[in-house]
Amino acid sequence: MSINELRSITTFVRTAELGSLSRAAEAQQISPQAASKALGQLEAYLGVRLFHRTTRSMSLTEEGQRFLEAARPSLIGLQQALYGARQTREEIAGPLRIVGPRSVLQPVISPVLEEYCRLYPEVQPDVQLDDRIGNWVEDRVDVGFRIGSSPQEGLIARRLFPLQLIICAAPTYLRKHGLPESHPALNGHRCSVFRHPGNGRLVPWHIKLGDAVQECPVPPSFCTNDEILELRTVLAGEVIGQLAAPTAAPHIRAGRLVPLLVDNVADAYSLFLYYGSRTAQPARVRRFIDLVVDRLTDSTEFVLSREELASAQTRWVAGSVR
Repeated sequence: MSINELRSITTFVRTAELGSLSRAAEAQQISPQAASKALGQLEAYLGVRLFHRTTRSMSLTEEGQRFLEAARPSLIGLQQALYGARQTREEIAGPLRIVGPRSVLQPVISPVLEEYCRLYPEVQPDVQLDDRIGNWVEDRVDVGFRIGSSPQEGLIARRLFPLQLIICAAPTYLRKHGLPESHPALNGHRCSVFRHPGNGRLVPWHIKLGDAVQECPVPPSFCTNDEILELRTVLAGEVIGQLAAPTAAPHIRAGRLVPLLVDNVADAYSLFLYYGSRTAQPARVRRFIDLVVDRLTDSTEFVLSREELASAQTRWVAGSVR
């Protein structure tokens, strides 16, 4: 049914209920001319007259009475459905489907989700973390997080913060194996390499040299496709790792990890928030987007300044020579 047919049927029903075409036009907030045209289109489409008209009154024809009895229940049901959909859009309740990469995202999204759940307990977040990119339309995704470019055309992107890749090691590793002075020296160290969950390939380290970021394959003494397991192995002092700043930052600030080669920290990538049309979002989705943007845009919690990195390294070096 086109919107013109819907308007025509609505005009017909309101005219029959109110007994006047002008009052029906006023009830719909349209002009009398538009109401008359809509009713005329409906009669032309059906091929019958629906009203007997005089200069003073209107009354239903036999065909008009039968059409009213058949059409009014369906029109009422449709109006209720439209009203219900509008109300649902403003309700902060129902499912909220969120997707993002398993790597990096867990420490970033957890505090935001906890706060959101406290604020809106009637919403049921459904969070799917996977390093492989699925079909957001088929999966009925409301909000997504990705590192870098959009997984799908037509999505709105909000950059949250740069994603640093920091080479770091535990103090126990450095006391045993020493501090690498340059990136070529990494070839003589025990390094952890991340295996991409989507394609199974070993991910080369990324090193910043001047203004460019270059891939730097390192000999793997340990490899895994699980970021948490890699972090534990680095914390245990078994290997040097290149970890994303959201994972490494709290451990660097607490002294459990020491940043290495701080002049070579790669920051070419960023974490983005993706979602569909802003105007069509239910309230529960809009509120989550607003909370994420407010809490995570340019967050210093997940980004370490060059001064902070250098200071953390200097503190360890100074402590190790005492």
